[in-house]
Amino acid sequence: MQRRKFINKTALGTAAMVGFPTIVPAHVLGKDAPSNKINIGQIGCGRIARDHDIHDTIRFDDARYMAVCDLDSNRLADAKTLVNKYYKMKTGKDNYVNVKTYGDYRELLLNKDIDAVVISTPDHWHSQPAMEAALAGKDIYLQKPTSLTVREGQQLRQVVEQTGVILQVGTQQRAMPQFRYAAELVRNGRIGKLHTVKVGLPGDPSGPEADPMPVPSNLNFDMWLGSTPEVPYTEIGVHPQEGYSRPGWLRIRNYGAGMITGWGQHHYDSAAWGMNTELTGPISVEALAEFPKSGLWNVHEDFFVKHEYENGITVYTSQGYTNGIKYEGTDGWIFVSRGAYKASASDPVDKEKSSKALNASDPKILESEIGPNETHLYGKRTVAPNTTQTLWNGLCKGLATITRTPQRGNLLTRMDMLFVR
Repeated sequence: MQRRKFINKTALGTAAMVGFPTIVPAHVLGKDAPSNKINIGQIGCGRIARDHDIHDTIRFDDARYMAVCDLDSNRLADAKTLVNKYYKMKTGKDNYVNVKTYGDYRELLLNKDIDAVVISTPDHWHSQPAMEAALAGKDIYLQKPTSLTVREGQQLRQVVEQTGVILQVGTQQRAMPQFRYAAELVRNGRIGKLHTVKVGLPGDPSGPEADPMPVPSNLNFDMWLGSTPEVPYTEIGVHPQEGYSRPGWLRIRNYGAGMITGWGQHHYDSAAWGMNTELTGPISVEALAEFPKSGLWNVHEDFFVKHEYENGITVYTSQGYTNGIKYEGTDGWIFVSRGAYKASASDPVDKEKSSKALNASDPKILESEIGPNETHLYGKRTVAPNTTQTLWNGLCKGLATITRTPQRGNLLTRMDMLFVR
């Protein structure tokens, strides 16, 4: 009951505050601000935070991590140690930043010194803290997928539009140059008229039955469940109590949808880039999948999805295709993938099948230069235009755009550069 009351209370508070104006931290304004850095609070300190989000953000001089938050006190302590160790190595100072720790993200959001948050929580805890961060005037980097449900994504979009904060969803695969180049080649007709796109995704295994276990004293499991059904605790249903290997919640439908929203968010985003369908969606969707008949891990196994678009392009997605994106046109094909890149050490990457990041039916296609009067897509150091910034890729059909708030322009420009490059 305690958790249900929390969820209901938080939802009512969010609904009541949607119309509130943006809350701007006072120190952001004016040339006499005490710091030119973006003060960041980290919400969620697990595998993807340690291996990817903290690691790839803290190294920029514009960023300063000043707070960390997690429902697991052991992971919280590890995150503080990680941040302090980095800053000591960089500055030679033991206490360069007094990193604050929080067991509840709502308390972190009350800290007016924090300009932005990085949210690296499980999927079922994406949209709620993001909405509350927006209402608190914080700019947001949010791990993909945007939300657990389409409705949550729509609510988040509404809050972000009305508060005017920046929201960047973690489709950082766009920063890999081969995906941009492949999209440019396709959109400039190097394989003729595009008619088919094949998206290959890795899969997750089904899991064993798991007996209930005592909840570890270091984990606030009741809050971890959030708005999902109450279930007994078991370690392989949450995250490892030792180490930071791939967590079991990724394979449970209560908390996510498996690889189709995991890596699927990235590959669908990149495919849309090459198809020039970023601002639209398919006109029809058909899907088949097998699901485990027993065991705790119950996300999809083998699957096949067909999307049809108004421009005549058909997209097929399957675990049976090589991990990556294959564009097929009237004059040839281009295949693009991450190669052997891993966002974390436990990513399910088949190095033999994924070792070639860019390939084509004719090698000469990949030697082609994009001319000055052809379509050029933004590179990883390009900031989106000053008037609007595209926010959504994937779950919601309509993409949201946010108008830059004039008095916050300098901060927002630095946020753009921090998260886009």
